[in-house]
This record gives sequence, structure tokens and C-alpha cells, in this order.
Amino acid sequence: MKRRKRRAARARTASFPAFAFALLLIGAVALFASRALRDVPAPSRSAHAHRSGHAATLAATEPSPSAHDAAATLAPAATPGAAATPAPAATPAAPATPAAASAAPNGAKLALIIDDCGQWRDTERGFVALRVPLTLSVLPHVRYGAQIAREANAAGKGVMLHLPMEPRSGANPGPGEISTAMDDAAIATQVGADLDDVPLATGVNNHEGSGATADDRVMRDVAAVLAARRVFFIDSRTTAKTVAERDVGAAGVPTARRDVFLDDVDDRAAVEAQLRRAAEIARDRGTAIAIGHPRAATLAAVRSLVPVLQAAGIEFVLAADLVRR
Repeated sequence: MKRRKRRAARARTASFPAFAFALLLIGAVALFASRALRDVPAPSRSAHAHRSGHAATLAATEPSPSAHDAAATLAPAATPGAAATPAPAATPAAPATPAAASAAPNGAKLALIIDDCGQWRDTERGFVALRVPLTLSVLPHVRYGAQIAREANAAGKGVMLHLPMEPRSGANPGPGEISTAMDDAAIATQVGADLDDVPLATGVNNHEGSGATADDRVMRDVAAVLAARRVFFIDSRTTAKTVAERDVGAAGVPTARRDVFLDDVDDRAAVEAQLRRAAEIARDRGTAIAIGHPRAATLAAVRSLVPVLQAAGIEFVLAADLVRR
């Protein structure tokens, strides 16, 4: 009995180191596993969440367009002038022209009148933009007449009615014509309607009119309306037989006459030569009136030569400044 107890005690004593070793081994494994788990990173978001976060980051860091860039994007490109008209490309508007130039030393004054306005707006705006006094003569009942008259007036330019009158050729001078076939009442009514269509006009000159301006009756009828409206008249002198200046002046209307046509030849060099001729007349006589048209060559010639003539002592003035009162 005693021998069995001793054997059991020895067995328990022998098994204890094995049990302790097993416990130590399990503890070591657990410690290693816990350290390894601490080194494993946390799970990432889903692929969709990652892409969304990346896009949000880019949106936050990418600079937004500046106000200048936005304005440049919104602003339309410049539109070229209509190919169907003989006008040059659009010309940006400029600051208002001074009311009058400084006095020329020798007193030579030159008035430029641009006829046929109200049809080729882009070219006409080129003349409005010139920083020199000049006068735009606007046709009645045409597309851009009222608009270009307002722009010219706002820029300190002169505005006239370019009164359509019958030519000897019988060609149609356009809406609002005064013809020799009209009776006195019809002439008075038509002149009044034409003036009403260009209400900013302070004067009148004839468009065409080689037939009508040679007719005393017609011109006396026209003169009566001009006198009542208190506007001046400039004889474009489209015929050597004109009686317009004489008859209108006799009615008490302030008058003057054209000295030079600038652009009978539609060429820049030719226009410059005519402009120099007008300047010579102004030097010789003290004043001159030159008439041109809304053409690219005329605009280019006037733009380039006006500063030269000013430097030579020519004073550019409005047509209204040169009428005899």
C-alpha cells in the first residue's frame, strides 16, 4: 500500500515539469500573437469609398477659375462685319470727341461731312470714333439711321439729314425722295417727314438731286420747311445748275456749299489727295467743306491724314460752324 502511494507521488512529481512547460509554451505563443496583431493595419474603406474620397480631395485642392478666366469664357468673340456690305470690320467704340478742336494758328477751318449714313453701321462707327469734329449726314427711313444718329450725337459729332432728291438720271435715290413731279404740299409734307425721321439733325444737305436742286419751285418749297424748322442747309452741288444755295439762302436759312468730294475714286491714295486739296482751299479761303462716304478707303485716309493736317495748322470743325447765318 505504502509502495503504491510512493509510486503515485513520484508520477505526479514527474508530470509537473511537463505541465509547467506546456503552460509556458502557451503563454509565449499568446504573447507573440498579440504583438503580431498590433502590427496589422486596420481594414481600408471599400473601393468606392476610396475613389470618392480621392475625388473629394482633388476637388478641394484644385484651384477654381478666376473671375478674369470666367469673364473670358463668357465673353463672345468679335463678330466680323457683314460680307455683303462694303464696310470694313467692326470698329470698338471710343470716348466722346471734344466739342471743338483748338483754334488753328492761321484760321484755316475744314469741315468733313460723311454722307449716306444709316446703312453701313460698322464703317460709320469708325468715323464716330475719330477724335476730331466731323458731321454725319443720315439718310431717312433706313435701317441704322436712328441708331447711328444717336451715337454720333453722343460722341459730339454733328448730325444732318441727307435729303433724297431727284437726280436728272431718273434713278431712285431712296425712300423719302423729293421729286419735281410732287406738288408744293407733297414736298412740304415729305421734307417734314424726312426731318422727323432724323430728329437729331440740325442741318440738311441733298442726296443726289441734280434734277430737283436745279428747280426753283422745288427748292423754294424745301427752303420754307427748313426755315420753319430752323435748320441749316449745305448744297452738295451735284450739278453746276444748282439753285439750292441761292433759293434756300433767300428764305433766311443759314447756308454753305460743298467744295470737294473726297471719294469719287474709291482708293485711299486718291482720297488723301482730295483731302489735301480741301486743306489747301481752307488755307486760301479760310474755310472749306469736304464730303465723303462710309467707305473703308475714306475712313483709312481720314484717320491717317487728319493728325498731319492738324499739325500743319488745319482746324477741323463741324459743318454747322461754317454756314453763313
